[in-house]
Amino acid sequence: MTATASPTVVLLDYGAGNIRSAQRALEHVGAAVTVTDDPKLAVEADGLVVPGVGAYAACMQGLRAVNGPRAIGQRLAGGRPVLGICVGFQVLFEHGVEHGVDTEGLVEWPGVVDKLKAPVLPHMGWNTVDAADGSELFAGCDPETRFYFVHSYGVRSWDMEADEFIAPPAVSWAEHGGDRFVAAVENGPLWATQFHPEKSGEAGLALLRNWVRTLR
Repeated sequence: MTATASPTVVLLDYGAGNIRSAQRALEHVGAAVTVTDDPKLAVEADGLVVPGVGAYAACMQGLRAVNGPRAIGQRLAGGRPVLGICVGFQVLFEHGVEHGVDTEGLVEWPGVVDKLKAPVLPHMGWNTVDAADGSELFAGCDPETRFYFVHSYGVRSWDMEADEFIAPPAVSWAEHGGDRFVAAVENGPLWATQFHPEKSGEAGLALLRNWVRTLR
């Protein structure tokens, strides 16, 4: 019997912080991972992961420097999986506003990333997620499971209009300090999380495993 090859995953390296924990987590769940800033490799892999740590504007600048928006767009046009994490989730929306600076994002989803209205920021540590009904990402996940967040900004409303011909995205939510924000979105080949699955222990590995299984 011939062994099944591991799905190939590119972790897009565009200067958005330390991504080795994501590499180790993805390899742990069975992916063959390449860390690169090469957009051609990013387009060709079975899956693409877009991480992100730091300021929205800086991440967008880094993505543009490696032709990240084009690679992401090409993949999505062909229905090929992309996973965004933390600021890699945030840049998928229309724009982000940080410290008075309004930066255009990748405009895959409508909405603005702005400062959370919570008494204590950043939102740092473990929190539960109200997973969307029928979520593939959170399949097998207990509702009380906690994931690791570290952010002060988020998407606090979801405004995508319904389309009778297209399945609506699965939108999952979390809450911090009384402020509700989008924690994850599953939209065809494009999935993304505000939290860090690679830093969320066994629960995060289960989510990454669910994503990697879609690449086979």
